[in-house]
Amino acid sequence: MRQLLDSVWQRHGTSWIWDEEARNQVCTAAEVWSLRQFLQAADPKGPGWPDDLPSNTNCTLVVAGLEGSLDLLAPDQAEVWLVDQIKRAILAFQDEWGGEGALIFWLPKGHNRLHVNPATDALSWLCGAPYRGQQLDFGRLLWGGEATDYPQEILLQVDAKPSGLFHLRIT
Repeated sequence: MRQLLDSVWQRHGTSWIWDEEARNQVCTAAEVWSLRQFLQAADPKGPGWPDDLPSNTNCTLVVAGLEGSLDLLAPDQAEVWLVDQIKRAILAFQDEWGGEGALIFWLPKGHNRLHVNPATDALSWLCGAPYRGQQLDFGRLLWGGEATDYPQEILLQVDAKPSGLFHLRIT
């Protein structure tokens, strides 16, 4: 998987980060939206998107709660929900903000839950109890496994452990 040392993830695209230092570079804890707020904003019948994004000088929206929500669902239900709700909301965010905003999912335990197959760069979500041992084909579900150079591992400095994953545009 390609690595990204640039800060582009802080201003564009969709990222999944688990490193607290990375999260603190783009927002304060008070600026983080709940997953519910995010899904309501994306809903055509909901309140809509704010005029300005809440973080990083109006460039970034950070959302928490994806991990817990996935843990509440059986893997087959989680797959449907990821496509029908989360991917739809990501696409709505992209439509609203174009390339001028970053959407970041804060996954505090993401480094233990997202697994990259080094041979294929396929990305899987490792399910929690009571479905431990099962996986969701996270990359295929959210971006169809498109573009061999995405996602990219976010590095805050050379030779550091990855802080998250970045995808410029999901289609």
